[in-house]
Amino acid sequence: MKAAVLGQAPGELSIEEVEVGSPGPREVLVRTVAAGLCHTDLHFMQGLSPYPLPAVLGHEAAGVVEAVGSMVRYVQPGDHVISCLSAFCGHCEQCISGHPSLCENSRTELVRDRDDAARLSWRGERVNQFLHLSSFAEEMLVHEQALVKITEEMPFDRAALIGCGVTTGLGAVFRTAQVSPGESVAVLGCGGVGLSAIQGARIAGANRIVAVDTVGWKLDLARRLGATHTINASEADPLEAMVDIVPGGVHHAFEAVGMKQTAEQAFAMLRNGGQATVIGMIPAGTMIELAGSEFIWEKKMTGSNMGSNQFRTDMPRYVDMYLDGRLDLDAMVSGTIALDDVNTGFADMENGKVARTVISFD
Repeated sequence: MKAAVLGQAPGELSIEEVEVGSPGPREVLVRTVAAGLCHTDLHFMQGLSPYPLPAVLGHEAAGVVEAVGSMVRYVQPGDHVISCLSAFCGHCEQCISGHPSLCENSRTELVRDRDDAARLSWRGERVNQFLHLSSFAEEMLVHEQALVKITEEMPFDRAALIGCGVTTGLGAVFRTAQVSPGESVAVLGCGGVGLSAIQGARIAGANRIVAVDTVGWKLDLARRLGATHTINASEADPLEAMVDIVPGGVHHAFEAVGMKQTAEQAFAMLRNGGQATVIGMIPAGTMIELAGSEFIWEKKMTGSNMGSNQFRTDMPRYVDMYLDGRLDLDAMVSGTIALDDVNTGFADMENGKVARTVISFD
């Protein structure tokens, strides 16, 4: 099958013929129909965090089940599914206490042993699977606990977005921060995740939703998706501008860029008792500096792992939100490309030209 392989970092992806194995116990072979380009993939391509290479990248996808291995009970051939990097074991303390996105066993129980045949191989050698999925490929061989069934009414190119970016943004609002009706929200960064957080704040009933970015067209899109106010950080200091919009600070600030500066700005925008949630992936080794005296006012700085999701229940609900018109995914798709054009897609992302690009395999 064709797949996009990262051989070195920093580096670009190369389109190669990669071998995929047959489903073993509790494994599922999925025909990939659509895969979104996420900034997390670019993060690893740039070498900002380590990952064993070579690897087939991609982690935001939807497709059709082709075959199942023994002991698989959840899906069957023909099912439409969304894949999720938050694969969960279902029996560790985190899973049974309602935090499957923090599963303690996902890196051991849901992957093949090094002594077993590889799920993916290239030129006769093992290829590492990226975040349980490797969706930049015509097929995915995954553990059944990395999939959720969805209705066949849902378009695959929209469903793919729910596989990561949409769930990360909505979940940060609904689950991590638990935004309440009437509260004020700031979102720093209006890429796919930030725009999803803005929509989450709108759906949750926030009164003031302030979008912050440096790109004008992204701010226009943020208003279309629910922002009540916008701040162009290339033209004004976000902290000074926020004072005029929400005097006293916001209840919630969401950092969706993955930078030290914006994480610190998110915390500085809070009112007393407010909560800043870091959604963006801050590079390994980066330290965040906060004024210790601010914590006496019960301000909180929180991380969010893919929206603290419970994806088996969350994602079908997000599908319903799209189908009934509450969640706008159409406006977030900037374009559709072929797998061969994946590096161009990431270049457009890095240059701020797109909100979300989707690879179509059909």
